[in-house]
Formats: sequence, structure tokens, C-alpha cells
Amino acid sequence: MDIASLTFRIARTGLHRYEEPCISGENGSGTVFFSGCDMRCPFCQNAEISHGGKGVNVNGEELLSLLLRLEEEGAENLNLVTPYPWAKRLIPVLKVFKTRSELPVVWNGNGAEDVASLRGLEGVVDVWLTDLKYSDGALAVEYGAPRDYPERARVALKEMRRQAPEDVFDKRGMMKKGVIVRHLVLPGAAENTAGVMRMIADVDPSLFVSVMAQYFPTPAVKEHPLLSRRITREEYDAAVDAFFAAGLKNGFSQDPESATEDYVPGFATSIQEIKTLLRR
Repeated sequence: MDIASLTFRIARTGLHRYEEPCISGENGSGTVFFSGCDMRCPFCQNAEISHGGKGVNVNGEELLSLLLRLEEEGAENLNLVTPYPWAKRLIPVLKVFKTRSELPVVWNGNGAEDVASLRGLEGVVDVWLTDLKYSDGALAVEYGAPRDYPERARVALKEMRRQAPEDVFDKRGMMKKGVIVRHLVLPGAAENTAGVMRMIADVDPSLFVSVMAQYFPTPAVKEHPLLSRRITREEYDAAVDAFFAAGLKNGFSQDPESATEDYVPGFATSIQEIKTLLRR
């Protein structure tokens, strides 16, 4: 396939140092933020690109050149952020990338990808960095996800684990193959979090789980009173307790002080940088 005929919309490329330690490493993860998302989470910290569509259009050859540039800049891996809407188009680009690079490819998704799409990615994705947002279908609907999100996420996680049955690290502790499941702790949703931890353990209690404390209210949450505040220390501690109660063994924790907008990339500046690179 002529990848130059494929089109994508991206909002940022660059080295990102705020992922889990085994993803960011010393040099940073080579992130590509794709525009658009199939979920409408009101608390999305990247709403200007996931909901608003901010970004720049590139073709497959241009995207490939940006991916290879990240490697030249010293990226620890290639980290595709919210790539699911572009999955079928990404496969041929990633196949070419794999012939030119030994960097692990990280699929940084929302957890609700359909299994057929995931199977199409077998052999081009090395690390699955996936969300598991909801165990409660009613809460999923309230916050912009399909009611069957819990089941879809469970089935997707099983498929990711099938493709990466072992978590493989190099001597520096960088993940080369495997699965990391992220869960963003939400205010007033302790039972949802406990259910998520049980779901993960049911798939594989050895899975690495990242318990995330970085929630902060965005303007879009005004219709959801429970989301109008940051989580408390007690809520985060309860989430960690739920991790252990579920029998999970491996994970990452996050200081609740990380709930700040400082970690949200500046997409407007990044888009201009991408345009500059493409004109060279």
C-alpha cells in the first residue's frame, strides 16, 4: 500500500517525560497525539484535540518521517496517544516503521477498542498502555462512554494480554513488551474503582496497574457536580487499598499533588512546530 495516500490528524509530537517510569525513562517517550476520540469524557484533559478536533492533517509518509524523527531525538519508544480512530490506517505505516526502527511501539488507548481492531495490530504493537475507566455501566453512560464499556474493556484487555502474555523489561527497567493498565481515580467513585481493580485481577493479577491521581476539574464538568473537585487523599488511599484487596501485585502510584494542568501539553504550540517540520 502507498502510505502517502493515507491521511491522519495529529496535534503533537515530541518527547514526553510524564508517563510511567518504564515508559518515559531518561530520554522521554516519543509521543504522537492523534486528534479525535470515540468517547466523550467530560473530564478529558486533552479535550481540545479529542473533542474539538484541533490538529494538523498529515499523510502517511509525513507521519512516518515524524515517527523516525522522534527516534533521532532519542525517544525511548514510539507512543501513540488516542490512536484507535486511526487504527486501520496506522497498520501499514507501523509496518514500514518496524522495518526501519527497533523502538517498541506503545498503544496508548482508552481501553474500549474492539477486538477485531486489536487483532489487526498484532505484530506491530509491543506495549499496550491502556485505560480501564469504568466497571459501572451506568457511570460510564453518565460520563460519555457506552453502557457496555466495562465488558468491552474486559474483552479488549484479555486480547492485549493474549498478544503480550509476558511483561519484558531491559536492563534499565524499560518495558519492551507487555501491558500496563491505567485507572484514573474519579471523585465520589470508590465502588467503580474497586470494581475496576477486580476486573483487572480477573484477567491476570500479575498485570501492571497504574493508579492515577491526576484528575482535575475542566470547564466541561459543570453538568456533573461530583466532578467539580479534585480527589481527596482519602479517596486515593482507598483506591490503592482496592488494588491490594483485589489481589493485584504490580503497579505504579501517583502523588495526588500531580492533579495540575501543568501536565497538559500545549497543543497550539505543538501544532505550529509540526507545520514547521513538514515544511523543511
